Amino acid sequence: MKRACAVVLALGLVLPTAGVALADSPSPDALPGVTQQRRDSGGKPAGCLPPSTRSTALTPWPQTFLRPERAWPLSRGEGVTVAVVGSGVTDGAGLLAGRLDHAPRLQGAGDPAQDCVGHGTFLAGLIAADHRDGTGFAGLAPRARILAVSVTDEGGGSSPDLLARGITAAADAGARVIAVGVALPSGNDALAASVRSARAKGALVVAPAGPDATAGNGKLPPAYPAAYPEVLSVRDLTPGGTLPEGTLSGRVDLTAPGDAVMGPGPAAGGYYTGAGPSFATAFVAATAALTLGYHPTLTPDQLTRRLEATAYRTGDPAYGYGTVDPVAAVTRLTAPDPTPPPPST
Repeated sequence: MKRACAVVLALGLVLPTAGVALADSPSPDALPGVTQQRRDSGGKPAGCLPPSTRSTALTPWPQTFLRPERAWPLSRGEGVTVAVVGSGVTDGAGLLAGRLDHAPRLQGAGDPAQDCVGHGTFLAGLIAADHRDGTGFAGLAPRARILAVSVTDEGGGSSPDLLARGITAAADAGARVIAVGVALPSGNDALAASVRSARAKGALVVAPAGPDATAGNGKLPPAYPAAYPEVLSVRDLTPGGTLPEGTLSGRVDLTAPGDAVMGPGPAAGGYYTGAGPSFATAFVAATAALTLGYHPTLTPDQLTRRLEATAYRTGDPAYGYGTVDPVAAVTRLTAPDPTPPPPST
């Protein structure tokens, strides 16, 4: 089993949007990666992600950056099911009440309703969590439906075969968007076939262009399933709108906020922050759900072209077609074929 790695911190202060000075604050408490089971100094399992007691009334910077509320009068993702393919989803905080389904448990994977490591729950919250009084946090598509598909063991490990079965299960269940939360260093024929089949069944597959722990790791090889041409491959942005350290050698189609991202854990309580391409993947998947909520007849190819054509272009090939723009993706009456990004050097 390979592991996808991510960094999660107990929430201290939410970083504001780019261009705003950061207030002085104590460093948040560090927790293990959200796709890794907590382990003691001897390497033995140390239990599940504990509840966070930290919260804030501030609006997280990704929401300020992406401005989903400007699209909400037209769409909040109603009628769209987004599959979160990862460590499962446990809605202890009730932010997905009435809009959460769990796929049948796959052989070799954990219970999709028991997210011990917290990663799948975090991603599901970024996509579709309700707003609650006393906090500025909400999912980008807060009326979308979530289908939790577990493709990891209790420690967060996965494999190409297991991930392939999860993508197939999501497509068979009718998900219009499949947000993959793991990035594997290799694929296989089964995984490639599952992606092609999901696309043929009308599902857009969105996946991280690399593992979540990229800073300081030099040039990283392509990640799977994002390396397959049928998958929308996503890279993460910092609060300053720049790419984090670490070079991804795989294809990048879109970018989205992915650093100092705030989201819920599996237990009721406060929030956590995390960093990496998997969190950016959730924002792109949520944008796809918003778009389908207003343009429900779009095919996966048409949806892909719309997301790419309405992205904010930077001219830098490392950003692919640019940064996803939920408002433009929903409100543009027509979206031309996207201009190809400049060639990578």
